[in-house]
Parts: sequence; structure tokens; C-alpha cells
Amino acid sequence: MRVSFDLDEVLFVSPDNYEVEPELRFPLNRMFPERLRKGTVFLINELQRRGFEVWVYTSSFRSEVYINALFRQYNIKFDSIVNGYRHKKEVQGNRSDTLPQKMPTHYRISLHIDDEEAIIQNARTWGFHVLQVLEPDPDWTTKVLNEAERIKKMEEIQASGKH
Repeated sequence: MRVSFDLDEVLFVSPDNYEVEPELRFPLNRMFPERLRKGTVFLINELQRRGFEVWVYTSSFRSEVYINALFRQYNIKFDSIVNGYRHKKEVQGNRSDTLPQKMPTHYRISLHIDDEEAIIQNARTWGFHVLQVLEPDPDWTTKVLNEAERIKKMEEIQASGKH
């Protein structure tokens, strides 16, 4: 099962408003100025330990190389990254009608973690599962883990044909 995370305001947060992971040492903190929400390292490692694929799905245009290099400093390796360029090429393509900025179902992502209300609305319209993570919340990692396990069980029941 795949779980994806938005970056801005979900994994990348302001230390003025959120508890954050320890800052990288100089000069890495200048190369990678983003700060990770406290609990990010534990959460991603725990999801992967439990057998989940963990993806980044962001509408930002940061390169996959940059995202991988930043998270490598925290010993995190994502299974895949969808940025604005990849989404535009693979999801939107040459369609004349504009699709939502994120379509997790296109990548068989079972659960997407995001902060934006528009994504929550799109989930209802387009039929994908999203967990909204907003303000600082010391229990956010537990909520994500619980929701991932809930969706996994639901998918297992559907796959077995039981309702």
C-alpha cells in the first residue's frame, strides 16, 4: 500500500509555528533551508518498517534530486516522488480539461497526507483517501499511522471479496 505526503506545510514547516526536527549542520542547512515537522523521520521510517511504500506528492516544482538529497540527510529514502513537473506530464498531459493539482489514484496511492482544503474537496469529487494535517499537532504521527492501517485493512477486506 502506498502513502504519499505533500511537502509544504505538511512535512516542511516553519520553526516559528511548529516543533521541528533538528536543523542540519552548516553548510547543509544553507543548501537545504526547509525544516522538517517534528516526527517526520520517525513516521516515514515507521511506515516503511510496517511495509508501506512512502511517496512524496507535491505540486511544487522542486526537483526529485533536490528532494531526495534533502531527505537523505535524515536517512530517509522515498519509494517515489511526484512533483509538479511529473504530475503535469503524466496526469494532466495534453488534456484540455484541467485536472486537480493532485490525483493520487493515478499512481495507485491509497492515502495522501495534505494540508490544503482544495485537496480535501478533490478527494470527495475524485474518490481518493486523504488525511488533512493542519496546525501543529503533537499526535499527527499517530493519526497518520492509524489512518494508514485503517485504509490498509479496508483494502484487504475489499481484495478478499468480503464486505
